[in-house]
Amino acid sequence: MEKKDNSPLKFSSISEIHQILGVEKPLHPLISLVDNTKMNVDKFYLDRTFTLGFYKVSYKFSVNGKMGYGQGYYDFNEGGLMFTAPNQILFTDSDAEYQGYTLFIHPEFLRNYPLAKNIKKYGFFSYDTNEALHLSEKEKTLIVGLLDNINDELHTAIDEISQDVIISYIEVLLNYSNRFYKRQFITRKAVNNDLLSKMEHVLDDYFNQQQTLTNGLPTVEFLASKLNLSTHYLSDMLRNLTGQNAQQHIHEKLIEKAKEYLTTTNFSVSEVAYQLGFEHSQSFNKLFKKKTNTTPLCYKQLFN
Repeated sequence: MEKKDNSPLKFSSISEIHQILGVEKPLHPLISLVDNTKMNVDKFYLDRTFTLGFYKVSYKFSVNGKMGYGQGYYDFNEGGLMFTAPNQILFTDSDAEYQGYTLFIHPEFLRNYPLAKNIKKYGFFSYDTNEALHLSEKEKTLIVGLLDNINDELHTAIDEISQDVIISYIEVLLNYSNRFYKRQFITRKAVNNDLLSKMEHVLDDYFNQQQTLTNGLPTVEFLASKLNLSTHYLSDMLRNLTGQNAQQHIHEKLIEKAKEYLTTTNFSVSEVAYQLGFEHSQSFNKLFKKKTNTTPLCYKQLFN
């Protein structure tokens, strides 16, 4: 029996994805806005993983269906605004019925504009589907209005000003989305505090069970996987909640454990570094001094 090819399908052009979605050709080869209710995807492309060579911004409100990204599904019954950067792996559910809009933006459309570089600062392009942005009615009206403005501009005779106008709308959309995500971190503070407590527990277990001896220093990727979050969402959530990103929290816990070893054991500084997962004690010394303004040896001598 011939083995089925499960490798992701790759779509590099917006015209190509329009054809797959069963919608009309894009009015512009480098940017388009699709009404999701008009999609009629060929069955061959359903339940397949795929990657896009361009940015995708989707606002979906649905009575039925799921959207896949990375390792999980996201139920869109609540509705959500999602962002994906080029070359991320996506997948769809064959039973999905989406309402909403999808904006495709090719990186070439942004070339020669500051947004080509600045778009990378919007961390939500790397969030997972379960980290979608849920909009209030007022926020939804604003976002849909911006998408309508982009659509109107695309249906206007294209001239030398069109791209400037559309780029401006995209920048406003991203900036509002950034604001709304910050609002979501605040309104979900109780949930996020639970995640913070769980993260502290994961780090405590990691150091107390001496996993550093076999696995080395804990990483942001390890922490995010334990919390079922993307690395970008975890750091952004923590930054909004505590003022520190995930890496800083790991370092804080590491220094806390280092102080415990230095004051309650006979370990040398090199042995403490080894216990904590450092390959070179110099790296440990440098980090400890940076965080405490003193060396591990000086700190140890204070208690001996």
